[in-house]
Amino acid sequence: MSAKNVQTGLLKDFLETILQKAGMPKPDAVIMAEGILKSDVMGFDSHGINRLKPVYLDRIKDGIINPVTNITIVREGPTTAVIDGNNGMGHVVSYHSMLLAIKKARQYGMGMVVVRNSNHYGFAGFYPLLAVNENMIGITGTNARPSVAPTFGVEGMLGTNPLTFGFPTDEDFPFLLDCATSTIQRGKVELHARYGKELKQGWVINNQGISKVNPKEVLDEIGIGQAALIPLGGAGEDMGGYKGYGYATVVEILSAALQQGAFLHLLSGIENGKKVPLKTGHFFIAIEIGAFTEPERFRETTGTILRQLRTSRKVPGQDRIYTAGEKEFEISRIRSQQGVPIEEDLLAELRGLCKEYGLEEYLPHF
Repeated sequence: MSAKNVQTGLLKDFLETILQKAGMPKPDAVIMAEGILKSDVMGFDSHGINRLKPVYLDRIKDGIINPVTNITIVREGPTTAVIDGNNGMGHVVSYHSMLLAIKKARQYGMGMVVVRNSNHYGFAGFYPLLAVNENMIGITGTNARPSVAPTFGVEGMLGTNPLTFGFPTDEDFPFLLDCATSTIQRGKVELHARYGKELKQGWVINNQGISKVNPKEVLDEIGIGQAALIPLGGAGEDMGGYKGYGYATVVEILSAALQQGAFLHLLSGIENGKKVPLKTGHFFIAIEIGAFTEPERFRETTGTILRQLRTSRKVPGQDRIYTAGEKEFEISRIRSQQGVPIEEDLLAELRGLCKEYGLEEYLPHF
């Protein structure tokens, strides 16, 4: 399928404009556009503009997300806070929550903010990078709609629940690990469905424990409890699937128990057959490196660890070992100059949005 490169400046302007058309205040639209675009520029295509219509704009139209975000601080201490997102935009709630954690870390060495009643917050790596830019360590996680079966189970109970870390280094790019705790996340299933690609065996099972490879069927069946994603490591215990299951549970607890938010099937977004707010929970941690050691020494040690990993002995036939964040840095350099490649199916969706929201001036670019 052919793709067209769209310049990042144009995409940023389009995103800010259409999000305001959907009812978001301009400062919030700027934040959300930055988060969406960052995902595409770094190569996380499953969480970028691909999700603009189905996950954000359609949910605003359906009345299950409030485009005007009003954040409430429910409880606060010197290094902690509990935030209620009041069903606002996940990117906006999360951006301000991580900034609050950073503020606390700058004063006290560490800060942790937990959130309830939020929505999908997009590319998880966006938030630790805010801390990295302040010479801090950043950590985040979020729960999500139930889609992942526990080890030896077939029912989707947990979300894909990413656990994400960002560390500053002395290199041109930070260490950034942004991974779902499932073998494949729902967003990649959506991409496979959009582009007509089969899933791999062992990524998804039906309620008989049999692998499924048709992504459109999987998306339909996950929603009605007839299919489930597999935890990171695979089905059963032989390949360590219990590890992914365990980490997914850690993220679920940290995204629900501290803030007394929704969890597991309470996050399905469906009640009595009707769409309802998702009530997603998140957590954000910022760590001031200077409270432990000299920041320059930390960056140097971290960079040395990464370089030694990359220069270690390789499998015959492989010419390169990567560390987390390296591929994304290389992709971002290319896409920042050449634009973001967008497949025709998604371009057609964007053209439809231009017409629907009265933004015909963008049509020639899509």
